Amino acid sequence: MYIDQLSSLRNPKIKELIVLQEKSKERRDKGLFIVEGIRELEVCIKGGYEIDTLLFIPEQYPLERVNKIACDHLYSLTSDIYSKIAYRGGTEGVIAVVKEKKLFLSDIKLSKNPLVIVLESVEKPGNLGAVLRTADAGKVDAVIVCDPLTDLFNPNIIRSSLGGIFTNQVCSCSSEECYKWLKENGINILAAELQAAGWYHKTDMTTPTAIVMGSESGGLTQFWTGHADARIKIPMNGVIDSLNVSVSTAIICFEALRQRDFKF
Repeated sequence: MYIDQLSSLRNPKIKELIVLQEKSKERRDKGLFIVEGIRELEVCIKGGYEIDTLLFIPEQYPLERVNKIACDHLYSLTSDIYSKIAYRGGTEGVIAVVKEKKLFLSDIKLSKNPLVIVLESVEKPGNLGAVLRTADAGKVDAVIVCDPLTDLFNPNIIRSSLGGIFTNQVCSCSSEECYKWLKENGINILAAELQAAGWYHKTDMTTPTAIVMGSESGGLTQFWTGHADARIKIPMNGVIDSLNVSVSTAIICFEALRQRDFKF
């Protein structure tokens, strides 16, 4: 395949790349997003995503690696150009423009005893990325993002998840659609909130379970607290009565795994 060289920041391809990094509307309209770094790119490809464009520094990402990747367009970059367009430092000289692949609720494949994480209106990409790392470590069945306030392929999500956006079954939908899907699949709904009556570690999570977490600022809406099979909370013994949503998710998720003897 022909490899073109990009040596100017004024090149239209460079400008396209920067807009994709910065604008969620551009990502949605074009069905494309950006992946940086060797590990993230490898996980992305393994997850079945198609590479539209690959940009690389030959001295850092050699041709023998490039030739193993199926993509539509190849561009080599100088280190100077790369440093100016890379979203973060230390990403090993490779950036890919990737074709979006949407997962719908109907596409989710569930195990015999599913464990699902549901996030309602999570605002911060870094928190969503951290939850995806927990989901990967815990091998949960799916992460469902309800009424999202950030697009799933935000560069901060890809970075903070270390590619976990590609290793988990992740989809977005409305809370109503998610609730209906959970009920249709016989999955119990546990809503986490500070005012709940039940302790998380005294709640049975050995049956099909969805752990529902709210936004950082407002917690869960009445929709989820009103439709939950149980409302649970984490003990708070300090002065500050709130944990980061990603930390809270990890605590409850691994309690569910403990109750299941960590059998996946």
